[in-house]
Amino acid sequence: MALKATTSFTTSLKEWREYRKFSQLDLALEADVSQKHVSYLETGRSNPTPEMIVRLAEALDIPLRERNLLLLSAGYRAGYQETDLTDPSMTFVNEALTRMLKHHDPFPALVVDRYWTIKKTNSAADALIALLPDVQALAPSADSMNLAFMTVHPQGLRQYITNWEQAFPLFIQRLKREAAATGDPKLMTAIAELLTLSGSAETLSFINEDLMPVIPLEMDINGLKLSLFTVIATFGTAQDITTDELRIESFYPANAETEAFFTNLSLKGI
Repeated sequence: MALKATTSFTTSLKEWREYRKFSQLDLALEADVSQKHVSYLETGRSNPTPEMIVRLAEALDIPLRERNLLLLSAGYRAGYQETDLTDPSMTFVNEALTRMLKHHDPFPALVVDRYWTIKKTNSAADALIALLPDVQALAPSADSMNLAFMTVHPQGLRQYITNWEQAFPLFIQRLKREAAATGDPKLMTAIAELLTLSGSAETLSFINEDLMPVIPLEMDINGLKLSLFTVIATFGTAQDITTDELRIESFYPANAETEAFFTNLSLKGI
């Protein structure tokens, strides 16, 4: 959903409500206000306070970046900051991320932002990436590696994923869910570009009675066979755009052989 700071509040609110498939009554009940007040806000008969805007944004589960646009559209200043991870005020956030990544060793873990750019990695993730110099070469620099791009590119992780046709539709669906939650048109454009780049059809295979709890990535890296699945974590009480958009991706072994490989890698100090 292409929401801009120049869009009026009445239009923005209605667009978000319809985007979330809420009726005016649904929004009123979720925000604990009257339906008439929601109607008046959408028609401009009532002017919202900043507090009411935040209340409605919470009811509609609008991310912080887009909440700022909603506040701006009503003539108020942005309410949420976007602080660089290197800022001193983010020290405790950085320490928490570092601790989580370190505690996940000997298995890979990394931190990505809204656009799937890798922000931090642990030693196991570094070791795994080091096994894939052709994948590393896809990034212009070490601080611009994009997990989604590196996964779907023909010279990226895709060439090592042996169950690509099974895993790819689920991967793209997950990215679409993340994009849909934000309403960010840049993300939807990025997904369209990934689909074009991959050259793969986004088609889920028929679900059968032998369906596994999760679909691991089955990889064959020059004879080294690995099986990994991911668990994703987010900050539960984010009040800064940066922390609101960070995702911690922790990879776990799906079989004993993969667990043994990363354990031995750690023992060797690699």
